[in-house]
Amino acid sequence: MPTEKEIRQVIDWCEAKKKERKLVSMVERNELREKIPWTYRFPLIEIDRPTEAANKTSLVYDSTTKALYQHYMGEWRKIEPEFDIKIK
Repeated sequence: MPTEKEIRQVIDWCEAKKKERKLVSMVERNELREKIPWTYRFPLIEIDRPTEAANKTSLVYDSTTKALYQHYMGEWRKIEPEFDIKIK
């Protein structure tokens, strides 16, 4: 499960690519696969691409909501950070 820090790293990477390329939407090879283990299953990261047009094996970043999405069990779902439950 992704941590909040890992999700933030991916979002920051996407924002940097957006500023670098200056495009409305783009598809990038996932350079984070080796650094962040849970992203390994996503060969591509699609930035600001509509989920209707995105590949189901890609990770999708939406800059309007600053959120990451993955296709899971037939629908696009927001990737949420894991949470830690402590029982005293």
